[in-house]
This record gives sequence, C-alpha cells and structure tokens, in this order.
Amino acid sequence: MKILSAHPIEASVRERIMDELSAIEARHDVKILFACESGSRGWGFASPDSDYDVRFIYVHSLDWYLNIEKQRDVIEVPISDELDICGWELRKALGLLGKSNPTLFEWLDSPVIYRQEGWLCDELQALKAEYFSAKKARWHYLSMAKKNFRGYLQGDTVRMKKYLYILRPLLAMLWIDSRANMPPMRFADLAEAMLADQSALADEVNQLLAIKMSAGEAEYGARFLRIHAFIEQLLAQEVAETNSPRPLAQLTSLDRLLYKSVLAEAA
Repeated sequence: MKILSAHPIEASVRERIMDELSAIEARHDVKILFACESGSRGWGFASPDSDYDVRFIYVHSLDWYLNIEKQRDVIEVPISDELDICGWELRKALGLLGKSNPTLFEWLDSPVIYRQEGWLCDELQALKAEYFSAKKARWHYLSMAKKNFRGYLQGDTVRMKKYLYILRPLLAMLWIDSRANMPPMRFADLAEAMLADQSALADEVNQLLAIKMSAGEAEYGARFLRIHAFIEQLLAQEVAETNSPRPLAQLTSLDRLLYKSVLAEAA
C-alpha cells in the first residue's frame, strides 16, 4: 500500500534558508559543506505549521585546527519564526560518524538538500557502511520510541504527531532487524517496506498521516487502536541491551577525510 508523503519547501522559504546559510558563513568565517532538512519535513509528514529544521556541516579555516585550546564545535542560530537552524563542525561530525550516530546518518539520507560539496558527500556516503553499527542504531531507535510512548501516549486522548515519533523509530528498528543496515529517512519508504503485509495497519497509518499533514502540530485526538496495539506489542517484546561502541582503531578513514577537507578549504 502506498504511504502518504510530502516534503513541502516553498521557493521563498528555500531562498530565505540559503540566505541564512550564507550569512552564517560570513558571521562565523566558516564554509558550509552540507545542509539538509531534518525533522518532519525531511521525514515527509510535516504539518502546515511545522518548523524548518535545517541542519548543516561546516569547516573552519586551517588556523582554527591549529589552536591548542578546545573550541566550540556547534553553531546554533536562535529560532526565528519557523526556522530552526543548527550545524556541526566537520571534525565533530566525522567523530560522530565514527561512533555510528544515527542522527548524522539521517542527515546524509535527507531527501531535502540545501547545500552539498559533491566530493565530500560522496566520501561520507561511502563511509556510512563502514561505520554503521546495527546494535547502536537499534538501541537509539528503541530508546526514542520508549521515551515518547511513556511521555505522550498514556491517555485516551493523545497528541497526533507523537504517534509518528514512536511509530517511525519502531519501524526503523524492524528494518535494522531484517536488513542490518541504516533505515531510510523518508517515513513512507520505511512504512511501505515494513508494513507491506499489514494493509489494515497501513491504512490507519495513512489516516493518521492525513490528519498530521493537514492539522496543526498541537492537534489532539482519540487513540488509533491498530497503531496503538502495534506499538504496545512491539514494546512489550523488547528488552534494552547494553550499547557497545565501535573501536577507535577504525577512525583512520575519517582522519584522512578531515585532513583532505581542511586543506581544501585552506587552498
């Protein structure tokens, strides 16, 4: 069954985001190598009033990397209207890639790209398989689902968007169990694959998506019975596992990429 999906980025908003990225470069003396849409607009189920969650990776000039003292490696722009913009310095991003950080993997798989340095993104994509940890990703998504379920789905009336913030990580967990690789960022791709033999459940998911994509972020409603039962069944089967990080000895490829990127910016 086809799952509803949309990535609404109006031309005027895209232009505003591109201008803001250029302003960040000038204000912080950095170069943005990659920028994408994260959150609900990237996942494909944004509400009309959803924020634009812009995430980016940037590099400093060579002098910044030759400083002994540790410096700030995150750029955060105060939320303005509907824009939520945040970026990670390249060394930080590569370190998180080496630790199989699922959030960074999602950024790299975003269907909405604002900026990308082609050669760098090609190398990052090639490295994803090398550093992906199924165990760590599974733990990340299961923890996310449990936290949201405890916090938001205990009443008879629930906030509609929270179903998707639980259902999405649980389907990602099922993807990892069956395929041992990183699940797709687009919710529709994930749901179509994992609910292929559950048409009634998929139909109810589409009903939920139709509400989420037409109503406000704060919309409340009655429980979706099939979805709720599906979530409870999966969570009841799960026992949390201790996370085992990947060894630091595998970071050589990332060291080389950092070196190459910084020298490219210095040239």
